[in-house]
Amino acid sequence: MTTTAPAPITVEEFFAPPARIGARISPDGTSVAYLAPWRDRLNVVVRDLDGDWPDTDDPDDPAARRLTSDDHRSIDTFFWAPGSTHLLYLQDADGDENHHLLRVDPGRPDEPAVDLTPFPGVRVLGTQFCPDRPGSVFVVLNLRRADLMDLHEIDLATGRPTLLAESPGDVVAWVRTPTGRIVCFGIAEDGTHLLSEWTGGAPRLVAELSGLDHPFGAVPCVPTPDGSGLWIGSPRGSDRTRLVRVDLDTGEQTGVDSHPVFDLDTPRPEADPRFPSSLIVHPATGELLGARYLGTRQEIHALDDHFAEVLPRLAALSDGDLAHVSCDDTARRWVVDFTHDRDHRVTWSYDHDTGAARRLFRPHPHLDPARLAPVTPITVRSRDGLDLPCHLTLPVGVEPRDLPTVVLLHGGPWYRDSWGYDPEVQLLAHRGYAVLQVNFRGSTGYGKAFTQAAIGEFAGRMHDDVIDALDRAIALGHVDRDRVAIYGSSYGGYAALGGAAFTPDRFAAAVSYTGMSDLTDLIERVVPFARRAVVNSYGRYIGDADDPAQAADMLARSPISRVGDITAPVLLIHGANDVRVHRSNSDRVAEALRARGAEVEYLVNEREGHWFVNPDSNVELYRTLERFLARHLGGRATGEG
Repeated sequence: MTTTAPAPITVEEFFAPPARIGARISPDGTSVAYLAPWRDRLNVVVRDLDGDWPDTDDPDDPAARRLTSDDHRSIDTFFWAPGSTHLLYLQDADGDENHHLLRVDPGRPDEPAVDLTPFPGVRVLGTQFCPDRPGSVFVVLNLRRADLMDLHEIDLATGRPTLLAESPGDVVAWVRTPTGRIVCFGIAEDGTHLLSEWTGGAPRLVAELSGLDHPFGAVPCVPTPDGSGLWIGSPRGSDRTRLVRVDLDTGEQTGVDSHPVFDLDTPRPEADPRFPSSLIVHPATGELLGARYLGTRQEIHALDDHFAEVLPRLAALSDGDLAHVSCDDTARRWVVDFTHDRDHRVTWSYDHDTGAARRLFRPHPHLDPARLAPVTPITVRSRDGLDLPCHLTLPVGVEPRDLPTVVLLHGGPWYRDSWGYDPEVQLLAHRGYAVLQVNFRGSTGYGKAFTQAAIGEFAGRMHDDVIDALDRAIALGHVDRDRVAIYGSSYGGYAALGGAAFTPDRFAAAVSYTGMSDLTDLIERVVPFARRAVVNSYGRYIGDADDPAQAADMLARSPISRVGDITAPVLLIHGANDVRVHRSNSDRVAEALRARGAEVEYLVNEREGHWFVNPDSNVELYRTLERFLARHLGGRATGEG
């Protein structure tokens, strides 16, 4: 049988800014805000819902009202304030993650944005609206001291802040209820989470939550409309994370909803705005509408009678998984997008009164889904009996045997890969590579036992899982064992360096994108306000750098200690302003490899941090990546047949 590979799609086509993305309907149901490019940066734009929606915005089209004019750094997070009179967005400086909260007025698109948190070196650590205070936004800031999180109320009209509650030193999260109660989460020395109500300037202990069961605290964490409780995800008494209600008077947990097999889809969505929240909440009343569970594909449970009518109508719009959901204050008009493996966040509107629906836009109208590769979930049994959920993507138009292959590993490691569109995966598959993504132990969303199996297993059984998945793909005949690269970002970059150092015979190339090479350095450089918060993640899973025995073990598990064993060519990629993994983690590897004449390429971007945000940064990154892989694995680069 003769097969023909499709004509190459360029890196620019994959990583240029989308025509539009991230649509959210206004509370009054008349307008839609979204992100669209201006001077090659994503900015906030508003358009009437009922108007025309051409494939792309014309700069001269008065129907598209651009509210921000940032030509330095793309915006990726924004939201409507109550009443539709303001839009707020977050912005940092060159990846330093000291996000400011800024306000724009949809009715005055020519007015400049107002910085509501104009404090150098201070980070917005959380935002919340409450229906009893529609003219305010509640913001967690480390304004008083770099290591302390305090709760502030900011008047949206004047920008005036009011300090509501000061952290005594152990608070890692604040929540205000719609009735004005203030609650906080502290962390004890042993990692136990302490839920307290803040009354009279002091905490009243409400409940204790296991630090082992909640490595990132109570996520999600949403106050009930009557102010008497919190909805959180909890695995207490179970391997699965379920939705429970915590009573703020008694601390008692009451089950609200669960799935017989899947976890509530958390904590990934609560940490990454690219993914929709695990809870769907009415924007005006705060009532709980639905909960998301994620296995091979997503399931949404409707927890409200009205939403139970709306949900099947929304789901019928696409064969993908319902992703970001927004509705007006009446919950009659909806704007939603969908997760799909070959079509990225296609956005629809739906009117529940009339039943009318229409597709508003595709973020990448130039990409034909038929030219992209399907993502196939597979399960691999590890050598010690764990089921490892993996995803295999094979190039289109190529015989799927003995292919050059990229093992692509996610970050965290408390994260997960899932079925959906990923431009990295599609670029690699389009260049002729098989792409193997592995949810190794430590990944979240597959039960707490699966996550906790990673404790103490960095560069140990976590890496064994990767090798076991690779061996399975080889046994299936898809992979040329002599042409395999290992690649990832953050923890995935650590795993790539570890693969090259600890199993050098298995990989023909390694790529670390903001990966850590020194576990002790990772822990010692945690930003001040997060040091208490990582006791149940870094501290429990990696070790205590102040304990000599544990520090020695951490060094032994660090690729920097085994650079001399690396034989494969290495590509290092780092943002100079990375505050999560300091660039010295890549600098030291590059220096050590160069000192012994080993092959290493190093790309440093001076205007980025832990993740590259700007389109030109990503184009440079992936051009570098495709050339590196083509040299060492034999795949295609742009323009090659």
